Amino acid sequence: MGKAEVGTPKWIGNKMKSKGLQKLRWYCQMCQKQCRDENGFKCHTSSESHQRQLLLFADNSRKYLDEFSHEFEKDFLNLLRRQFGTKRVHANVVYQEYIRDRNHTHMNATRWTSLTGLCKHLSRHGKVVADETEKGWFITYIDRDPETIARAEAVAKKQKMDKDDQERVSDFIEKQVLKGKQEGEEEETVFTEFKRENPEEKIQIQLGPRIKKEEVQLVPSTSFSDKKDAKPGKSSDTDDSVFKVPHNKDIKKEKSTEKRKLSALDEIMMEQEASKEKFGRKDYWLTENIVVKVITKSLGDKYYKKKGYVKQVIDKYGAMVTMIDTGHTLKLDQSHLETVIPAEGRTVMIVNGAYRGYRAILKSLDAKNFCVSITVDSGPVKGRVVEGVQYEDICKIHTE
Repeated sequence: MGKAEVGTPKWIGNKMKSKGLQKLRWYCQMCQKQCRDENGFKCHTSSESHQRQLLLFADNSRKYLDEFSHEFEKDFLNLLRRQFGTKRVHANVVYQEYIRDRNHTHMNATRWTSLTGLCKHLSRHGKVVADETEKGWFITYIDRDPETIARAEAVAKKQKMDKDDQERVSDFIEKQVLKGKQEGEEEETVFTEFKRENPEEKIQIQLGPRIKKEEVQLVPSTSFSDKKDAKPGKSSDTDDSVFKVPHNKDIKKEKSTEKRKLSALDEIMMEQEASKEKFGRKDYWLTENIVVKVITKSLGDKYYKKKGYVKQVIDKYGAMVTMIDTGHTLKLDQSHLETVIPAEGRTVMIVNGAYRGYRAILKSLDAKNFCVSITVDSGPVKGRVVEGVQYEDICKIHTE
């Protein structure tokens, strides 16, 4: 009996009957025909078309077997990648999803006789990560797509850059801790038990004002025997001298006057410096035509710890830096750069703080406290000496 023509009621009926999964043992992979019962499959195997397909398979069985296996493996991995991604999933769950398509390549036509053999094969070739548990085999797809690999490399590069910044912050904190220890080194106070050497000696307490040693003046005076012969208004030539203590009121008056004058001057200067510092202190410091050093390791050893100069500032926090050694121009963030301190007597640019934007001359370095002393060489405060300027607030000027 011939096949029903497409669109006829018999063809529609056959399509409706063939919907859904059928028994695998009644399916012929070479003819790609699914039989509904054992009698139909028996009639199919005795047909002439099936016999011709068996003769073709017998001539080159390895070719057909490899072709079916390759097609089954490709479709299985595509389903695993699209539907489950890189999640860990039971192998049988993936297989059940795979065989929902009635036009799929059946496993009994491949080189694998079981799902276990397929999982071991994929694991050996590095396509999945397979592990066996009490509940069966679980697989995890290994994504080797170029876009995925590039995205993973970008994430790893960003993490490495963040790690470099963290290392820089940790180094700065260690320097600050060491600086604090050096400044705060003091001898430990040793407490001893109070004991009187002479218990019978009386203790005298003076309630009057105390006089410091600095307030005691040494003035020449004549001895008692020479006072009779001394003329008024003249002093004796004797070498004997005694301590003459000035009057307490005069000491207090002079001391309070000096303190009041110094504190007023200091207060005015501190207010001016504080206002300038507040106005000039920013969270960005890049300036054109200054020499900087690359401190990020993400660019490789070719640029790490190498110097360049800022050719152009971009959005305050970025800059186009031209390397001095190679002449290459790189776009870098200010967190990947640091200032360069020249030798004493050289001209520097003040890049942050109260005198931001002014040129200055480097007078001296204080490596212990990580600061310098400078003389402002431009602007309305030209000639002013500023001490205690941090390394980060000044930078060497690039010269052709």
